[in-house]
Amino acid sequence: MPTARPLRRTATVGSVIAAALAAGLLAVPQSASAAEIRIHDIQGSTRVSPLAGQQVTDVPGVVTAVRAFGSARGFWFQDPKADSDPATSEAIFVFTGKDTPALAVGDAVTVSGAVTEYYPGGESAGLQSVTQLSKASWTVHSSGNALPAAFALRPSTVPDRYAPSAGGGSIEGLRLKPNAYALDRYESLEGMRVSVKDAPVVAATNEHKELWITAETHRDRTARGGSLYSSYRAPGVGRVKVASLIPYTQRPFPVANVGDSLTGTTAGPLDYNNFGGYTLQATELGTLADRGLTRETTRKQKNDELAVATYNVENLSPRTPQAKFDRLAAALVHNLASPDIVALEEVQDDDGTTDKGVVDAGQTLKKLTDAIAAAGGPAYRWQQINPVNGQDGGQPGGNIRTAFLYNPARVSFTEIPGGDATTPVTVTREGGKAKLSASPGRIDPANEAWKNSRKPLVGEFSFRSHPVFVVANHFNSKGGDQGLDSRFQPPARTSEVQRIEQSKAVNTFVKQLLAADKRANVIVAGDLNDYQFSPAVKALTSGGALTDLVDRLPRKERYGYVYQGSSQVLDHILTSRHVRSVDYDIVHINAEFADQASDHDPQVLRWKP
Repeated sequence: MPTARPLRRTATVGSVIAAALAAGLLAVPQSASAAEIRIHDIQGSTRVSPLAGQQVTDVPGVVTAVRAFGSARGFWFQDPKADSDPATSEAIFVFTGKDTPALAVGDAVTVSGAVTEYYPGGESAGLQSVTQLSKASWTVHSSGNALPAAFALRPSTVPDRYAPSAGGGSIEGLRLKPNAYALDRYESLEGMRVSVKDAPVVAATNEHKELWITAETHRDRTARGGSLYSSYRAPGVGRVKVASLIPYTQRPFPVANVGDSLTGTTAGPLDYNNFGGYTLQATELGTLADRGLTRETTRKQKNDELAVATYNVENLSPRTPQAKFDRLAAALVHNLASPDIVALEEVQDDDGTTDKGVVDAGQTLKKLTDAIAAAGGPAYRWQQINPVNGQDGGQPGGNIRTAFLYNPARVSFTEIPGGDATTPVTVTREGGKAKLSASPGRIDPANEAWKNSRKPLVGEFSFRSHPVFVVANHFNSKGGDQGLDSRFQPPARTSEVQRIEQSKAVNTFVKQLLAADKRANVIVAGDLNDYQFSPAVKALTSGGALTDLVDRLPRKERYGYVYQGSSQVLDHILTSRHVRSVDYDIVHINAEFADQASDHDPQVLRWKP
């Protein structure tokens, strides 16, 4: 369709409407005059109001919900007389700041105020905007009115495709196609009452008393009831966050795990924010049905099998409550069956986020290994290298790093002095075998790829006289990437550039090991902060140096992290060609549960040399 000319902020309401009508952006009935503005006229048929920056007067509707807490208080009201255009929302939020509006659900009102576009997190965050009225006044004409029927979100009303494409540009100027794209469907319902019946939970209740449900009952689901994220083009289209407008004293928010459901009807206005995109602000909550999700336990390795695990322990320091140490220890001993080697990520220094120049993590690792012993596990030893203060990213002052735990009763560590924070480990060939210049050592730490990021830790172990090289990784985070629901489509993944370079550095090192000994046993493990289908992981496996084991799992089991209702892969274990016939398991004990010891699920491989 033709693009509307930009409307001048100094234009009158009548001229704005005339211009918008000419562009086909408004659905005002033929008989409507310039003074008869309704909510669908304000919302328009794109993501940004054609009346943005203008004053509107006496807009009619019925109050459907009131937000009476926080610093973004206000109310939603909806026009019961909908137009015939499915692209135009019939409801809008009225922002009152810190003042609670003296209104009740069911009040028939006329509202006057300024039409504004609010960008959660600021316009530079890349998210979509919320059309709202601010600096408003209103008149109540009657009370106790029936509410407009809620729009039912279900497979037949949420399209299979997620978002339109603008070649990476903004989709704000595109006319909404709610029957073609899920994001357009949700935007066309902005502020309106929506409902989901018997809603499956796809992300557990978090500390903010929110959870994620899906309007999809069967498509792209994990084996345990989550919403599977399996490609950039296929995010779960039915995912919607649920928060509550019901006072917790009247109705406690349900504590749900993935696989549970909210039976009956969950309904309320559809909001949008920077902590999870489209959010159903519930005025009616379904009843929690506990589906009995249990934490998994992997089998114990046989005597002739080496077990190697990876576990992101999420900002662990001596200041972490003992209860978390005990839970991590119990998981390592019981759920992971005491692996022989564990690659740990997010181990903080001994004073945690206090920034006094401390970089050693001996107390952190001792507290963890003591807890493991107390839980009946082996007497693990550890290996690690202290980073340069403030150079490895993570929480300021925390100096997170990767580290190895190993069971000396089952494996030995080949210690070769010389490894430190800045000296790169190199590979030599001795007696036909690959040899490290230092063990433990850091891979290419001066490479710009590792700026403000954790450097990979490599160590040589021996299991039944078989040398095994293990690389522990924690690549840079996705911070700064545009979200799946960004107004820029497809969203930019700016952080990916650094992870690709990190992958190339590790790939090069592994190829050096294999050049020295083509039969070298190499295991690369850790939190790569990227998906199995990502360019970064493809760069890591380039040239056939490594195989990503997650690709060998059944499709519905390829996940170990849940973000905004998407079950996805961030952690990986990869192996060189000679490490064959492995038994690999992602052990689901955290990511799907409201009660977590970490936000990541650990992984383990078992291999018989």
